[in-house]
Amino acid sequence: MGDSMDIELFTTEGLGDASYLVASDGEAAIIDPQRDAWRFLAVADRRGLRVTRVFETHVHNDYLSGALEVRAATGAEIVAPARGGYAFPHVGADEGTTVEVGGLRLTAMATPGHTPEHLAWAVRPAGTTDDGPPEGVFSGGSLLVGTAGRTDLLGPARTDELTELQMATLRRLAALPAAVRILPTHGAGSFCSAGPAAPSRTTSIGSELARNPVLAAMASGGFREALLGGLGAFPAYYARMAPLNRAGPAVLGGLPATRTLDAEGLAAASRAGARIVDARPRAAFAAAHVPGSLNIELDDTFAAYVGWLVPFDAPLVLVPPEPAAAAVEEAVTQLLRIGYEHVLGALVDGIDGWLGAGRPISSYPTATMGDVFGEAALGSMPALLDVRQPIEWRDDGVIPGAQTIFVADLPERLDELPRDRRITVACKAGGRAAIAASLLDAAGFEVRLVAEGGQVGWPERFADLRGAANKG
Repeated sequence: MGDSMDIELFTTEGLGDASYLVASDGEAAIIDPQRDAWRFLAVADRRGLRVTRVFETHVHNDYLSGALEVRAATGAEIVAPARGGYAFPHVGADEGTTVEVGGLRLTAMATPGHTPEHLAWAVRPAGTTDDGPPEGVFSGGSLLVGTAGRTDLLGPARTDELTELQMATLRRLAALPAAVRILPTHGAGSFCSAGPAAPSRTTSIGSELARNPVLAAMASGGFREALLGGLGAFPAYYARMAPLNRAGPAVLGGLPATRTLDAEGLAAASRAGARIVDARPRAAFAAAHVPGSLNIELDDTFAAYVGWLVPFDAPLVLVPPEPAAAAVEEAVTQLLRIGYEHVLGALVDGIDGWLGAGRPISSYPTATMGDVFGEAALGSMPALLDVRQPIEWRDDGVIPGAQTIFVADLPERLDELPRDRRITVACKAGGRAAIAASLLDAAGFEVRLVAEGGQVGWPERFADLRGAANKG
């Protein structure tokens, strides 16, 4: 993108987001930093760069901004949408606002749709005018790789309005020259995207015109369906992010220390109302766990499901997988990104320490999807609970006879489930089923977890197994 500028991209896989460090002539800016911004600052420091600006494209719904962290550490000026309603000091930007960083000039483009105040930032060499094409555009949640930012996050009352605005925004961006690079904030894995984003993180106008189905739908008249027709549910914690980002999250200055708890400490925290989140693998949890705990495996989606199932201000304690120290650091980092700050501590010596202290455990059996198929083929279909997203039921089908409740809706719908027989819980790959099985176990249901395999390819597998059973 020109000899005077280089870009470093930071990906946060679980949230499906990207932040950018843009450098020129020893000066740097950070675009859409997440709350744990010290990771970006460490890179800037290592490279000898002076961070002078933070740019925001919009008021984020999926994570807490790290803009205030950057300013506290560097004195950088925060440049954010003037219509964003921010309560802390910042430079309010709107269409045509220009800011120089080293030998670069960033110009704000009003690009509403994903949110009403949304801005994209077009990058050109300093000293040039806006008449010429930019070298690149930080597109935030407007144009993404293979899709676009969804327009329903502010609720049904504004969806139509924002969808129309997003179409106008995408037309504007699509009119740029084919070589212009697009550097979005949201990407693969983000609940903010309107459909599956491509795995690559950056793109170009030419590539999107050739491959993006949302852009293609603008010409065919199917834009609304392309943008809104395939949306999945988004985490409950989203409702808390924009207000906190407008007010300004508390500055942490780094990852806070997490207390270590022995068995008595964890039990005392639980008695006082703390939620126990066990982040170990599903099979280990099923074999032995603290009664009443919630099994959310520590992977890239850990915080999203905590944000779906644990009340926002609830205190929680962690049962980490091994190696425990690194796992606690990862879990706490993910949680801080979405504003979960009340981690009271982590069980220091794991489930073995809990057992060693004479504490009771719970357990439940596991199975594979092949086991379920085999039972059904022999005429003994289990009580099967499918906890995938509704969009998956629609697109991939549901096993006949299975009950369907999305995992995030399960706590409010337990009275719909039978208590007189064992419930077998499944999803697509096992992770969400593990969460659901732990919820049911804590609520006193007899449960079995499908820990391997999922509800894909049911008709073919069932027919094959039934045929084999009949031959036998």
